[in-house]
Amino acid sequence: MEAQSAWSTPLGVWIGAIGTLALFSLIYRENRLYRLFEHLFIGLAAGFLIKTTWHETLHPQWWKPMTQNGQWPWMFALAGGALFYTIYSKRYSWLSRISIGVLIGFVAGQIFQVTANDYIPQIRKTFKPLYVTSADIPTGSMMTVQGMMLNNLIFVTIVVCVLSYFFFSFEQKNKVIRTSARSGRLMLMFAFGAIFGSTVMARMALLIDRVWFLMHNWLRLQ
Repeated sequence: MEAQSAWSTPLGVWIGAIGTLALFSLIYRENRLYRLFEHLFIGLAAGFLIKTTWHETLHPQWWKPMTQNGQWPWMFALAGGALFYTIYSKRYSWLSRISIGVLIGFVAGQIFQVTANDYIPQIRKTFKPLYVTSADIPTGSMMTVQGMMLNNLIFVTIVVCVLSYFFFSFEQKNKVIRTSARSGRLMLMFAFGAIFGSTVMARMALLIDRVWFLMHNWLRLQ
């Protein structure tokens, strides 16, 4: 709340307005004012990241347990982290590979865990039954048996068409496979269009927020 009230002062509003206009000046052409505020933004972001890393990660999860709770083995983490900086030494750069290898191993394990927990259930749910009975309809659902069967049929058809588009093991000479692949490409275009549209909407929301700030907080227009 204190930071928010500080930026609500006239000085904070003017700094925000000048920074916003400086970044918007890129729309006209690249200039020194834009470069200045771009570097300021990156510098502030880097400083904020360092502060957040210390206060939310290193201090409560590493420094405090090591110095106050007697968990002294955490000091070896400092040695492992220091090995990353040996990459700047031609003589001892090979030591950095130890920490990099351990880090990549941990990340690979986490990615495998995320894949197993998130994507495999999604793959399993793509196998939908084309024949549905009333027992397969969730309790409280307003969908009928015919509606569920039609929904599953459309879903399976889209999945098969999209997969056939990425099937490059042999040349797609068969008319059925070729038609299915073309349909899959069309469905992919619909999906990518929806994703792109949502991205544009998110950017427009940011633009509207900045324009609102300039008009109401800075220029005091009602």
